Amino acid sequence: MSRNSPPAGPMGAVLQTSRPIARADMIEGMAKGMAVLESFDTQRQRLNATLAAERAGLTRAAARRHLLTLAHLGYLETDGSYFWLAPKVLRFSGSYLASARLPRAVQPTLNRLAAQTQESFSAGVLDGDEVVIVGRSGYEWKNGTGGAVRVLAYGLHLGARLPAHATSTGRVLLAAKPKTGLTQWLKGRTLPRLTTRTIIDVKQFRAVIEQVRVDDCCLAVEEHELGVHALAVPLRNMQGKTVAALNVVASPQRLSAQQMQRDLLPLLFDAARELRPLM
Repeated sequence: MSRNSPPAGPMGAVLQTSRPIARADMIEGMAKGMAVLESFDTQRQRLNATLAAERAGLTRAAARRHLLTLAHLGYLETDGSYFWLAPKVLRFSGSYLASARLPRAVQPTLNRLAAQTQESFSAGVLDGDEVVIVGRSGYEWKNGTGGAVRVLAYGLHLGARLPAHATSTGRVLLAAKPKTGLTQWLKGRTLPRLTTRTIIDVKQFRAVIEQVRVDDCCLAVEEHELGVHALAVPLRNMQGKTVAALNVVASPQRLSAQQMQRDLLPLLFDAARELRPLM
């Protein structure tokens, strides 16, 4: 990696920035430190200097210094050889969820939809090749025996990251990209097979995204997880830009794909229209 190259993320992938920055304004040490911090994920929860260097695209010596610094600052914990995330990293997510406009705007609608249907709803945004959950329903009602039942989105939690290519939310957000943007997103990318239903052929995937553009919604049936299908629509602001996606998940045993489209899709479209002035 050259001295002026952008830092790499997990598995050596170059980190994508939201907007360009002049080289003179770039603090490379900070960028590399963030690359090390982002190397920790659900697949690799504990890293030593060698693994962190490989995933962040740094030398082992540089990765070690960043790990030690992050541990000193309280963002990592260590046993002397391996490092893992410390609770302090939640300061960022907690501050975002408490102050960002999008999570606060969608939460009442998510709760209302859950109360109305007793299904699980969420809102997500695109971050690279993943969807990040920034809002989810949290409604409780009484079952037939009087006990409390909580709407759960199949173990998903705020901040959960899902593969964009295999989820209805991800596909809605990818469909919002111009065709050139989708081509750039797909360039050199493999589409991992997560279930026997996951679409991994790039040509077929492009056709799916084109259909999502036409339908303005997406139904994904057991492509991310067997026993789960999901339906999503875009959330647009008043300028017509897609800023997030609204999603509902259900089990095929509870609701068929046809029932979801018949009963829940109109609710999603109505909610998206109601939220538009708040985006």
